[in-house]
Amino acid sequence: MELGERKKKILRAVIDQYIQTAEPVGSKTIAAALGMSVSPATIRNEMAELESLGLLEQPHTSAGRIPTALGYRIYVNELMDEHKLSVRETTEINNALKTRIQQLDKLLADAGRITSRLTSYPAYALAAAASSVTITRFDLIYIDTNTFIIVVLLSNKTVKNKLVSLPFPVERETLNKMAALFNAGFTNITEDKITPNLISSTERAANDQLGLTAVIAAFSIEVLSEAKTRETHFTGASSLLEYPEYRDVDKAARLMRYLSDENELARLPVPDDSGNMKITIGPENLAEELRDSSVIVARYNAGDNLEGLIGVVGPTRMDYSKVAARLSYIAQGLSWLLSGGDKLKGLLGEKMDNNDLYNTKGD
Repeated sequence: MELGERKKKILRAVIDQYIQTAEPVGSKTIAAALGMSVSPATIRNEMAELESLGLLEQPHTSAGRIPTALGYRIYVNELMDEHKLSVRETTEINNALKTRIQQLDKLLADAGRITSRLTSYPAYALAAAASSVTITRFDLIYIDTNTFIIVVLLSNKTVKNKLVSLPFPVERETLNKMAALFNAGFTNITEDKITPNLISSTERAANDQLGLTAVIAAFSIEVLSEAKTRETHFTGASSLLEYPEYRDVDKAARLMRYLSDENELARLPVPDDSGNMKITIGPENLAEELRDSSVIVARYNAGDNLEGLIGVVGPTRMDYSKVAARLSYIAQGLSWLLSGGDKLKGLLGEKMDNNDLYNTKGD
C-alpha cells in the first residue's frame, strides 16, 4: 500500500499519540504534534482517507481516530523509529541478567520474570532441544541379580538414568554385552532411526531371550522424545489489568487462562527461519483469545543444541519500537550468557552496540 508522505506522518503521529494515551486522537492534536502548516480541517480529510484505507477507525461519531490492526502493521513495517536503548536501560537489563540467570534449571522462569518487569507486559519463555539430539553413550550398571541401572549421555551433555527391576536374574556379563551392542548401534542417531528392524537385529545379536533389548530401546526412545519437548513458563499475567484494553474482567480472564496453558504457549508465533524476531498484531494471531492483542517474540541460543524463545503479549497499542528493542537486547544477552566465553564478558563488561538489534519488522 503506497501512502503519501503527509499521510505517513499523520498515521505515525496518530499511533504514537494513541500508544501514550489510549484515547482517540483528533485532528487538532495531530496538527499540534506535527507543527505542520496545514489546517486541522486538512488533517481531518487526510485522516478520513486513512480511515477509508482501513488504517484508522473512529470508535464514536464525535471521537477522534484510533489505529486498526492494518494501521499498526504499516507502522511496524515502515514508519516506527528504531528505539535506541539508553545507557540506563542497557545497564538495567545487564544487571538483571547477570544477577538472576545463575542456573540452567531456573533459566526460563527467571528470563520470563526479567522480561515482564522490563517491558511491563506479561512474558513467556520457551526452550526446546534441537531435533538432532542423540545419545552418545550407554552404560548398564549391575546392582544385583535382579536390578540394574540404564545410564545414557545425550549430545546436549545431559545425563538420564533409569532403575530397572527384573522378575528374573540377569548376569553382569549379559549387561556388558548389551551395553556394547547399544553403544555400537544406538549412539549418534536420532529418535526416528530407532526402528523395529534395528531393535530386532540387536535382539538377535545379543541372543536376548529375556526382553532386555526392548526395555533399553524403549528407554532410549523415551529419553530422546523428552529431549525434544518444549518447556514453557509464563509470568506477569496480572500486569494485563493495568491496561484499559483489559478492564473487561471476563476478557482479561480468558486471555490469562489461554496464556497459562502450556500447550497453547507452545503454539504461539515463532520467528521465521530468516529472522530472530516476529511481531504479530491483533487478528494476525490465529487464536481467538489473541485477536485484540499483539505478540512480540525473539529467538535466543541456549547452547548445547537448545534454542529458546522469549516473548511478550499485550494490547495492540503497545510501543512496538521500545518493546522490540528491549526484547532483542534481552534475547541477545541470554544467548551470550549461555554461550559463555568472551561473549559473556562483552555483554556484561562492555557497552553493547544498540544498532546490533534483530530485525523487528515481522511479517
